[in-house]
Amino acid sequence: MSLDLTDVALFVRVCATRNLSAAGREFGLSPAASSARMAQLEKRLGARLLHRTTRQITVTQDGDVFLERALLLLAAAEQAEAAVGHGSVAPQGLLRVAASTTFGRGYIVPYVAEFLREFPGVQLDLRLSDLVVDLAAQGIDVAIRIGPLRDSNLVARVLAPSRLVICASPDYLAAHGVPQHPAELAEHQCLVLEAMNPWRLRERDGSELHVRVGGRLRSDNGEALRDAAVAGLGIGLLSTWLVPEQLRSGALVRILADYPATDSVVSAVYLHRQYLPPKSRAFIDFFAQRFGPEPYWDRDL
Repeated sequence: MSLDLTDVALFVRVCATRNLSAAGREFGLSPAASSARMAQLEKRLGARLLHRTTRQITVTQDGDVFLERALLLLAAAEQAEAAVGHGSVAPQGLLRVAASTTFGRGYIVPYVAEFLREFPGVQLDLRLSDLVVDLAAQGIDVAIRIGPLRDSNLVARVLAPSRLVICASPDYLAAHGVPQHPAELAEHQCLVLEAMNPWRLRERDGSELHVRVGGRLRSDNGEALRDAAVAGLGIGLLSTWLVPEQLRSGALVRILADYPATDSVVSAVYLHRQYLPPKSRAFIDFFAQRFGPEPYWDRDL
């Protein structure tokens, strides 16, 4: 008896979600049917792949070994199917995507209807939160993240640059003056985003300059700091995707342009390099095409 690819795919999703019932729902299976299929796979292989208790699921040593082969097997099956017929496997199933609240609302949500029309077999579960989610624990297929990849267990594909500018309102600058060098920021009210202090800037000779800033307002939310900057409460180091309209309208003015910030990136991150399901690949490709190396939010800035 040969391996059933559905059982193999279900096992991979159980490893990712650590939840047999949740993984089974993605395949239209009841908890009982999911459990039976896992038992069938273990019997076929003659090895225990999962330790299951009422509270948690852990992968055994044999399960870890089989997971590597399972990912390669699914990838090979997908490539074989893509080589015939129309040359592609139709994306389908439940796709869980996580993104920050601000970026998700501003740049993912506006395209959701178009994405779902283009891929009618996909159901989208979009989680918007400013907390960094654990992809495996929460069963997330793709997360959109701003900044460098810090988790070596994840794979990242860059979707767009995330450029940073130092800016303030005309009213603030009229009242407090325009700093001419980053060292003068110590004399100003700076709006501090959590985990982004010191500010990493570049000197005119190209060397990196780290400037620790302070002020009366700090937050973990970029929108809050943007609105505070527009209200004249201080100077902010903000992503251009967060303030394009404010920069174009003059509500915010860029300063210290000769000392640019070290830019970041917008990335799609996921768990496994060897096997990326068609639904995840479709989502990542869709937004890579709409953002790109010169994203639309940076035009005319």
